[in-house]
Amino acid sequence: MAVVDLFDLPREGVLLGIDPGTTTIGVAATDRIRMMASPVETILKKKLAPALERLFQVYDQREAVGLIVGLPLNVDGSMGPRAQSVRTLVSSLLKVRDLPVAFQDERYSSAEAGDVLRAAGASRRHREAGIDAAAAAIILQDALSRLEQRP
Repeated sequence: MAVVDLFDLPREGVLLGIDPGTTTIGVAATDRIRMMASPVETILKKKLAPALERLFQVYDQREAVGLIVGLPLNVDGSMGPRAQSVRTLVSSLLKVRDLPVAFQDERYSSAEAGDVLRAAGASRRHREAGIDAAAAAIILQDALSRLEQRP
């Protein structure tokens, strides 16, 4: 496949969401009926190939049908260097594996994830360890909310 519009993803099946950072990739997944998104894991991205290999393992294990990638737009909605870096990552990913990928605006998802983990009483160490996967779950849940308005 390639990069598609969110509404062009398969209508049924598990979706995987990622929060791509500079050193990690937060991963989340929906349930089969797409009621909710849950954090799965955080993948260290020391080298891209092993990180993508792990991402594809999770994708296959969960029998996912599409990938939603958080796109860090600027406050005004424009694309800056971080968003371009994510687009480059997706380009690399699609060279290795052909699958449907859609972007989801991820502004403030990490801050929101930190607030959620803090409110849940997670220690600072646990917040730091889980924030990327929690942010991926927020990104994915936002995409699910948009999909509910599918025409």
